[in-house]
Amino acid sequence: MKRLIALLALVGAAMFISPVLTPAHAEDKAPVAEAKADAAAPAAAAEAATPAPKYEKGDVAWMLISTALVLLMAVPALALFYGGLVRSKNMLSVLMQVFVTFSMITVLWFVYGYSLAFTEGNAYFGGFDRLFFNGMFDPASGVFAPAATFSKGVVIPEMLFAAFQATFAAITCCLIVGAFAERMKFSAVLIFMVIWFTFAYTPIAHMVWFWMGPDAYTDPKLVDALNAKAGMVWQWGALDFAGGTVVHINAGVAGLVGAYMLRKRLGYGKEAMSPHNLTMTMIGAALLWFGWFGFNAGSALEAGTAATLAFMNTFLATAAAVMAWTFAEWAIKGKPSMLGAASGAVAGLVAITPAAGNVGLMGGLVIGILAGLVCLWGVTGLKKLLGADDALDVFGVHGLGGILGALLTGVFNSPDLGGPGFVTDWVTAKTGFTSIGEQLLVQAKAVGVTVVWSGVVAWIAYKIADLLVGLRVTEEEEREGLDVNSHGESAYHM
Repeated sequence: MKRLIALLALVGAAMFISPVLTPAHAEDKAPVAEAKADAAAPAAAAEAATPAPKYEKGDVAWMLISTALVLLMAVPALALFYGGLVRSKNMLSVLMQVFVTFSMITVLWFVYGYSLAFTEGNAYFGGFDRLFFNGMFDPASGVFAPAATFSKGVVIPEMLFAAFQATFAAITCCLIVGAFAERMKFSAVLIFMVIWFTFAYTPIAHMVWFWMGPDAYTDPKLVDALNAKAGMVWQWGALDFAGGTVVHINAGVAGLVGAYMLRKRLGYGKEAMSPHNLTMTMIGAALLWFGWFGFNAGSALEAGTAATLAFMNTFLATAAAVMAWTFAEWAIKGKPSMLGAASGAVAGLVAITPAAGNVGLMGGLVIGILAGLVCLWGVTGLKKLLGADDALDVFGVHGLGGILGALLTGVFNSPDLGGPGFVTDWVTAKTGFTSIGEQLLVQAKAVGVTVVWSGVVAWIAYKIADLLVGLRVTEEEEREGLDVNSHGESAYHM
């Protein structure tokens, strides 16, 4: 524990001394990211309005609700979904890992995470203008700094955008927990999360979602210079509405690396490791579906038509994935299962995330159907090929589903297939499309960068945690269960 505290102190110290090494940026240049053509979040408005900016109450209300909905996705939704899937002796350990990870990442997001992800720096990392949310609110005047939305001249409080994105960062880290469930030390989980969040989540978020915002594009002569300040993947033109790369592929790859490094659970493949409470898993899946409307439709950042399209795609694709998984499992195994239906829902939600505001409804329907089928293979055939004990199928559902959704976004964004296209000229806000082949290549590059970056950082983070405290509990503790040995309590008392 002393080594854990020392590591956290070192990480914090590094964050505080870095402003000395990094040029300061004027407050009116601290942006909040947005991906191309309704692809993700925006940058801060180019300059603070004078007088104080006007915020539409409907947009603010929608984003407040969306932020709360994403929080619900982690606690209780993801915690219950994962908790029901493990054995009863490890129920509380999973709940604790999700609950505390979410809380810790929220604090780190406030301290330095938001600034690293969503302020101007270089193509890979942001700067340090917004450490501790500095400059977002002037208590003397009561003025909140503005952040751009997808529309020119329409802003929301930057603090609200930062809060919304905090829930994304936190739940992404929580997703990884499912891969190494039932065998990792709690202290090692926390060490890993701090390192991976700092060096994997924040740079991927910056690369994919950061740019200077639509209001900065006032003259064609400025375009090249403004684009050069954006994250690397955004400069390529990759589309990611709500986190196919940033959230799901990122977490899925980190989980798979962890499954390999922690090795298989004792008795894996020989003893029954059935979910202990599918009722809780179903409740968790249903709450995930509910909260995901904030995750996807909230990523429009306005209560308008883009949010409506993302909302309906989230609704439709998830239902389609449930049906596809259920009927495929029924045909293969002879019986449809509740676990399969719940897993299908999550697969559909994952795959539609990068596409939600970037495809038409027929595209959303096809993505949902394919997600159910592909992710079913991911947790059966692919899992056997990989040979890793990914306990709760983080890679098979989130990693594979995220890759599928990211690639298909490049296909169904085409107006020829009912998609909205993307903004090709931010000065005039003109939309268009290149070709499916060209956009698919861009999407594949974004997927590749995420897989490699997350995988390398995850391996290093696990190694550091192993050197400091050891990754895995003892054999005796694993057999008895993590609830009693790691937390001194039990989920159930007979």
